This record gives sequence, C-alpha cells and structure tokens, in this order.
Amino acid sequence: MAANIPGAGAPEGRTSEEIEAARKLFAGPCDFISGAASVESLPPIALPEVAFAGRSNVGKSSLVNALTGRRTLARVSARPGHTRQINFFDLAGRLFLVDLPGYGFAQVSKSMKETWQDLASAYLRGRPTLKRVCLLIDSRHGVKDSDHETMKNLDRAAVSYQLILTKTDQLRQAEIPRAIASAEAAARKHGAAHPEVLPTSSETGFGIPELRAEIAAVASR
Repeated sequence: MAANIPGAGAPEGRTSEEIEAARKLFAGPCDFISGAASVESLPPIALPEVAFAGRSNVGKSSLVNALTGRRTLARVSARPGHTRQINFFDLAGRLFLVDLPGYGFAQVSKSMKETWQDLASAYLRGRPTLKRVCLLIDSRHGVKDSDHETMKNLDRAAVSYQLILTKTDQLRQAEIPRAIASAEAAARKHGAAHPEVLPTSSETGFGIPELRAEIAAVASR
C-alpha cells in the first residue's frame, strides 16, 4: 500500500510564510533557456543555480515539473538516459533550475556515458553561482554505490548537496521514516552533504512545498 497520508514524515523547520513565498516563486514564469551538450555551450553565469542530479530514471524531470506545477516543462521518459544534456530553466528571473544527465544504468555507449560524466563534472567545478545540488535517491532502493561515487565527486568539488528521496508514494507510510534514516546515515559519511534528507513524491505532491521553500532559501543566500 502506497503512502498517501498528507504530511506523513514531512520535513519540519519551514514557516508557513516561507512555504507560501516559495509557492508564489515557483508559480511564476519558468522557461527553458538552454540545453548544453558541451562545456562551451553552457549559458553565461548570471543567476543563482540549483541543480538536480541522480541515477537514470530516478525522477529528476518529474520533480522539476512538480516543483513548478507544470506537466511538460522538463521532458519525462520511462527510458533511462533520456536527459542527454544539461538543461537550464529560468525561474521568474530569480534562479536557474538545472537538470543534469542521469547516471547509472542508461543504455548508451561507454563513450557517451563518459562524455556526460565529463560535462557534469566540468559544470560542477566551474559554476560559482551553483548554490546546491539536489541529489535524488529512489526511496524504494536507497543510496546505491553509484550514488556514493557521485557524492564523493561532489565532496571533492566542495559542492553543497542534499539528498532528496523520490517516489515515496510507492512506499508504505511506516517505511518513509526508515528510508529517511537510512539516507541520513549515508549523508553523514560525506563532508559536503547537507544533514537533512527531504522525502518527496512528484505523483502526490508530498514534500514538494517544503522542497520549494528549501530551494528558495538556498538561492537567496
């Protein structure tokens, strides 16, 4: 039975005013501005940036759509490896949401995987306006070896990142706290990881208001 009780296991610490301000921000205009397939095609540094990373098919594009209340802002595909470039979205002229290519089990050539990895690494090292990476973890499976490897790379790049659990609607209610605790234990092993893990569901909207508020707070620093 999927978790469907609003607020079950939801993160705490954000005021109602912060939640509402973030809702208004994400309800504003949000436009695709650039898709970068090479370092040379990255857009100029301008606004604060929050990036979304994770294994292929973890739900990055679905989460971007849920945050902005749009169904088709970021293209969603059931086929792993669909996102093959770094996609930039301008949110109300306040910040860039950045959708990174997935890693893990994408059915593409080794050379293509290496190209994506090199591009993502160059982006992470070279964007002084990057405020945080939201590292998405499938709540059904927890932190995998490929996630730990990405976390090590983020540690080395000194990039702040936060684990975001996806697809919690596919867990039983009692399983959500356990999934959070497991992810928090993994985060404690990495120096650049934010200690709080946020559970979400793009399907039901669970945890989306809190994640919006976290992103808005990070972008305003």
